[in-house]
Amino acid sequence: MQQGRIVVVTGPPGTGKTTISSIIARESDKERSVHMHTDDFYHDLSKGAIPPHLPESDEQNRIVIEAFLEAAKRYARGGYDVIVDGIIGVWFLGPWLKTVQEGYEVHYIILRAGKEQTMRRAVERSKLDRKTNRELVEAMWGQFSSLGAYESHVIDTTDCSVEETVLAVREKIRHRSGLL
Repeated sequence: MQQGRIVVVTGPPGTGKTTISSIIARESDKERSVHMHTDDFYHDLSKGAIPPHLPESDEQNRIVIEAFLEAAKRYARGGYDVIVDGIIGVWFLGPWLKTVQEGYEVHYIILRAGKEQTMRRAVERSKLDRKTNRELVEAMWGQFSSLGAYESHVIDTTDCSVEETVLAVREKIRHRSGLL
């Protein structure tokens, strides 16, 4: 059995991560695939959970990231095409880079829309109060707005349809231009 690949689809809220990841997983060219929605790992925290956007959640966030990374690696070893959907900023890439050193094929694809488009898409759908959500989305947009060496991993979804974004993600995977 051939080892699967891991495709991380990330970016700020409102850029289409879940929609695109679901389609990419469902239409994978591999025999098996899995769509790992990383928010589920946060929702599974039962006691002592800290909202992941708060500064004091850093240790918790690292543990959760390591948990879904280990799950992703296990799926990949089982031959699955693993589509990881979540907010995994460049500040959390250390464990993923180590995974590449371990011999896994890892693609890192960042979906990013313009600030106004991001705000419009994301602000209304959160369970947080509007003011807090607006501040949070704006801060996350800022964190993904200038990525230096990782700019080549960005797909701008501002004016793209779902179909166009799916094609762009597939292209990055096919040409291995999103590899870590």
